[in-house]
Amino acid sequence: MSTPHDPYVRVRGAREHNLRDVDVDIPRDTLAVFTGVSGSGKSSLAFGTIYAEAQRRYFESVAPYARRLIHQVGAPDVGEITGLPPAVSLEQRRSAPGARSSVGTVTTLSNSLRMLLSRAGDYPPGAERLDSDAFSPNTAAGACPECHGLGLIHRTTEELLVPDPSLSVRDGAIAAWPGAWQGKNLRDVLDALGYDIERPWRELEPADREWILFTDEQPVVTVHPVRDAGRIQRPYQGTYMSARRHVMHTFADSRSRTLRAKVERFLTSAPCPVCGGGRLRREALAVTFAGRTIADLVALPLTSLTEVLLESGGGSDTARVLTADLLARIEPVTELGLGYLSLDRTAPTLSSGELQRLRLATQLRSGLFGVVYVLDEPSAGLHPADTESLLGVLGRLKEAGNSVFVVEHQMDVVRQADWLVDVGPLAGEHGGRVLHSGPPADLAGVAGSATRRFLFDEDPAPAREPREPSGWITLGGVDLHNVRGVDAVFPLGVLTAVTGVSGSGKSTLVGQVLAGVLADRRSAESDVVRKLFAETETARARKYRAGRFSFNVAGGRCETCQGEGFVSVELLFLPSTYTPCPDCHGARYNPATLEVTLRGLTIAEVLDLTVEAAAGFLAGTPAAERSLRALLDVGLGYLRLGQPATELSGGEAQRIKLATELQRARRGHTLYLLDEPTTGLHPADVEVLMRQLHGLVDAGNSVVVVEHDMAVVAGADRVLDMGPGGGDRGGRIVATGTPREVARAAGSRTAAYLAKALRTG
Repeated sequence: MSTPHDPYVRVRGAREHNLRDVDVDIPRDTLAVFTGVSGSGKSSLAFGTIYAEAQRRYFESVAPYARRLIHQVGAPDVGEITGLPPAVSLEQRRSAPGARSSVGTVTTLSNSLRMLLSRAGDYPPGAERLDSDAFSPNTAAGACPECHGLGLIHRTTEELLVPDPSLSVRDGAIAAWPGAWQGKNLRDVLDALGYDIERPWRELEPADREWILFTDEQPVVTVHPVRDAGRIQRPYQGTYMSARRHVMHTFADSRSRTLRAKVERFLTSAPCPVCGGGRLRREALAVTFAGRTIADLVALPLTSLTEVLLESGGGSDTARVLTADLLARIEPVTELGLGYLSLDRTAPTLSSGELQRLRLATQLRSGLFGVVYVLDEPSAGLHPADTESLLGVLGRLKEAGNSVFVVEHQMDVVRQADWLVDVGPLAGEHGGRVLHSGPPADLAGVAGSATRRFLFDEDPAPAREPREPSGWITLGGVDLHNVRGVDAVFPLGVLTAVTGVSGSGKSTLVGQVLAGVLADRRSAESDVVRKLFAETETARARKYRAGRFSFNVAGGRCETCQGEGFVSVELLFLPSTYTPCPDCHGARYNPATLEVTLRGLTIAEVLDLTVEAAAGFLAGTPAAERSLRALLDVGLGYLRLGQPATELSGGEAQRIKLATELQRARRGHTLYLLDEPTTGLHPADVEVLMRQLHGLVDAGNSVVVVEHDMAVVAGADRVLDMGPGGGDRGGRIVATGTPREVARAAGSRTAAYLAKALRTG
């Protein structure tokens, strides 16, 4: 029975996603960890239910006007939750910050550094003292007037904006314009302004082409839309925006990583000739502290910045106070293994794990108490040496009077928890139940738990004899980021693990081998599904081809949303928001396409199936079975067939690529490069993934993985360890050899943890 002083968060009847009417009690003021295989429902419980309900209650106290300004996750499907304090979410899958966001802005360290330069900087003789805003590239007072504080000059050309001049504006000649209604609106506005949008682009007058693409004018005109059958569209006032203006505005201000990447294709970049990349006005760049400008200081790794601040001696009382405050704010960031980052490192270039740990470090200084922090795998991307520091940070949040609820796969974190909620037993429809809620030690008695044997080191993996390389790839003089003049040798015909602390240069080194990153594609099973629909009796009678069932192609898709399933709504004085398409209601196809069914399901319903459910539905179709089996083999049975690539984690996207490779006839002699493929994977799923990787090697291929999971490293044939530290203290090869050889290497921070995994320490 709950009371006003009930020490538990009590969840009753949780049915979000695959949760099966879950009841669970979790004590407050503890470090509670949620475990379970990928897709078991642990995130649905922690984020989709507990955090979502806390946010919903907060929104009820906010004025309706203000609610529209804040991203809302929606009300969860749950009967009741009692004893729930306010919650702070530090989830990995959030929309990426804008191009102006950096390590300094995420952590607010930039504010402190600007104050230090303003109040305690060395000014040129006779110069006026500047406010702290003058040291910010994101303010009118500080931004370089030439590059507007970006440090780069971004330009575009007609050739980039209009790749096919044989097309008319109506047919989409201006590739840089947005899709769906917004693009149609701009074409209609241009038509209303008197420009010919039917003639091929190359036949238009040069002056007209120049104005259409590059004008800064934004004329407003009355648009009379072409009336569609059965739909009344009234005239409206439309505002014109040139292609360049749209591209620049989206690139600078959009919080969507996908939208920014889309418009970046239409830009070329070069350092700003006025500020030299410093992003600030000349007056601000003339002020120094410890002999360095603020541009110099923000470019230093945080570990080096700490040294500069300590060596400065403080100077005046003001300088000493501000320096001490800055050092105190930097400490939790470096404690979480992020000392290799610089304050000017842009947020979009950070991994989701790095971004989450930066936010976590900032929360340590926030002074909040009595809240629930909900974290999404904070150990992602962390070397075991850094995980120990993470546990210290989580402990301090708890000691400050907060509850810390963590979704986690790293067993070292799970072992330190006060409370364990294990969800399962399997993924998707075979999960969604709480198998255990209590002290971690009590999981030993839960037979159905996939977590149990890993938590208690039951049945350790048998030692395997490393394979002998069949050849070698030599990289000479690798010189990029913090990797300076390194010679590296990668063996062929074996599984190689590249290890090292965060920021040691692992991904940089492996990226030198990788000639080009393949685009994420998940078309194999979708192609098969479309062909099956095209072969149905109804489709043949209507002469529908397979393309009709693609939401990326005109014809079968809903044209109102252009197959997106949602539309952008422009609100006066408010940010744009998205809402389900008013015509297809999220189905993404037009009514005629949805009249075709396969075994009673429409194409939209089939694409909404999980991979696991689709495997049963499409049983008997060899091409589909092979494709779906490959996805199941890499632990992705819980994904939906139509799930957008933008909703996938980095680990999921890599495993989809791997599944695509597994379907092909494996002839050997292929080099596979994977960057932390186990991110987001439960140890049981890691075992499944490793079986596939070893299968690739057994077929004559070579596999190189950048990894922090010592179980994976222990099972490799060769290990290449980078370090010894991160940032400018790393970038060297510390040790190479078999796992047992590297486990004995002096000077390697990986060695002790690898020895423990090999049971040799």
